[in-house]
Amino acid sequence: MELRQLESFVALAEEGALERAAARLGRPPAAVDAAAAALERELGLRLLDRAGPAGREAEGARERRTRLTPAGERLLPEARAVLAAAARLRTTATGVAAGTEGLVRLGTARAFADRVYRALDRLTTRHRGLRVRLERAPQEARLAAVRSGTFDAALVRTVRAAEGVLLHPLWAEPLIAALPAGHPLAAAEHPSPATLAGLPLRLAPRAANPAFHDLVTGALPGWTPGPPFTTLPETLAALAAAPEPSWTLFHPVGSPYPAGLPRSGMPGVVFRTLPDLTTPVSLAVPADRPPAPAVRVLLEALAATETATAAAARAAAAGEAARACTRS
Repeated sequence: MELRQLESFVALAEEGALERAAARLGRPPAAVDAAAAALERELGLRLLDRAGPAGREAEGARERRTRLTPAGERLLPEARAVLAAAARLRTTATGVAAGTEGLVRLGTARAFADRVYRALDRLTTRHRGLRVRLERAPQEARLAAVRSGTFDAALVRTVRAAEGVLLHPLWAEPLIAALPAGHPLAAAEHPSPATLAGLPLRLAPRAANPAFHDLVTGALPGWTPGPPFTTLPETLAALAAAPEPSWTLFHPVGSPYPAGLPRSGMPGVVFRTLPDLTTPVSLAVPADRPPAPAVRVLLEALAATETATAAAARAAAAGEAARACTRS
């Protein structure tokens, strides 16, 4: 059974004449009649009564009229449903090829939630047929899943090159410094890495996060090792309670504060952003094949969201500067 046969049957049933059905389909009348007859043989049923030439003229040719048999009347809705499903399939396939339909399996982490959800809102508004399935996993697992094809793409930070993947840079994040509240360096809103280098740094071992460790030590060539880093909450608590001052660094986690802490911080510790020490965030895709159209659409949405975020931040900074000038 072929779609062409079903199309011929439906056209003959709806038009009631072979010539009109052929004109509607843009095919020779003999081909339309033959396709409908082939469908009847396939099903073992007579679907149409062919009455022969009618008694009236139509566009200079005698029309050959057709009407449905009882079997044809019963199967006509089914034939229409099959053709409608085929049309939906073609439409969906066109959307998948254009990147406006389909599914993207995106490896991500909680730290990226704000930007990711804003990008998904943008996609939902423009491409309702495109779904993004968020898959949370540690960064090395995200990269491995992209290489294997388990994930179509993944957000990663700090990584500047990785085997088997291509990186599309999206934005840069300033690192967050945690300092004892009473230390003189905590008075600066954005202390420079150079001024912090002499203060003992609680830094996780390189094996725990090589890219982050190399980023920090490369930016602080004269850094002073401090007490061991355990977990971030434990390290912050130790930093607040220790008699000797020290400090630590971490990535933003949805806001400039560690997860689980109030935005006001924690007693004995202050958080300061370091604009001079940033870490890149990129979209990783497989290196051995071009990204699927839907992944390209997601990449565009993430980039556009970041552009809008940066513009909003510049506008806010300009407004604050204007208010400061007014106050002065």
